[in-house]
Amino acid sequence: MQFLVDLLPVIAFFIAYKVAGIYVATGVLIVGVLLQTLVSWIRHRKVSGMLLASAVLVLVFGGLTLAIHDPVFIKWKPSIVNWLFAAAFLGSQFMKGPSIVQRMLGENVKLDEGSWRQLNLMWVGFFVLAGAANLYVAYHYDEATWVNFKLFGLMGLTLVFALAQGAWIARKADAAADAPEGK
Repeated sequence: MQFLVDLLPVIAFFIAYKVAGIYVATGVLIVGVLLQTLVSWIRHRKVSGMLLASAVLVLVFGGLTLAIHDPVFIKWKPSIVNWLFAAAFLGSQFMKGPSIVQRMLGENVKLDEGSWRQLNLMWVGFFVLAGAANLYVAYHYDEATWVNFKLFGLMGLTLVFALAQGAWIARKADAAADAPEGK
């Protein structure tokens, strides 16, 4: 359910784009992300780092898009967000304690330390590739195609990656469960 709530600003952006164009859609996205951040604060008395980073980038890049009247800034935002996530996941690989992916999934998934590190690096690779794919579409296709890719393409890539990750985790968890005690 939370996944759908997180998508509401992007869906609102998509609908606004279809109805009124990129600049109205950018304004709708800014308002949507600000509302999403406010609701998170009211409900939980905190805002996740991912939501906060996304909100700041929407304000900066969306604001530049509206102020300069150039959609290139809003087109860069998904790539910057993905690359920041990649950097955060990669950084967590080298810090003391569990990686970001282990903190997110650790209560529900049992993996050995090497598998956690591997899974974290898979997410780094995914975020790097998703950011690159966004820019490829933004610069090689028309604006309407990019808007469709922003909603359906990036969401589809994330879903496919999450399913593949789930299969990988299941295989690793099964192997760990089949291993003899003490090994």
